[in-house]
Amino acid sequence: MTDGLLKKFNLKIQVTDADIDDLGHVNNVVYLRWIQEAAEAHWKSLTTAEQRLELAWVVLRHEIDYYQAAKLTDQLMADTWVGETAGVKSIRFVQILNNSGTLYAQSRTTWCLIDPATQKPKRISPEIQQIFNAGFL
Repeated sequence: MTDGLLKKFNLKIQVTDADIDDLGHVNNVVYLRWIQEAAEAHWKSLTTAEQRLELAWVVLRHEIDYYQAAKLTDQLMADTWVGETAGVKSIRFVQILNNSGTLYAQSRTTWCLIDPATQKPKRISPEIQQIFNAGFL
């Protein structure tokens, strides 16, 4: 899922008591929240407030693989990068890792760009393509 040429956006994750389920580890729904938070933070780091008012992303599909159960004391990070982007869709990858690089979970999410006013799909412009390419390829 990784390519050595890709630069990744990193988001530090703080595991809280509320993230822990009855089995004593981070609940799978929390990983989904972290995946969304990483995507949002990355988008905000690349765009202006004006662009974010004119463009929004909605999820079409999440695929998540879980490898390691995270605990309250784990120091984690979400690494994310954008893959194929064409038409109205963009593929985003996220890996949840600890400080030593142990993979806890990874995801592949298909996002659709929309116009927030109409909530209709919107073609990804060359400008947005360039934002992704300049920032992380």
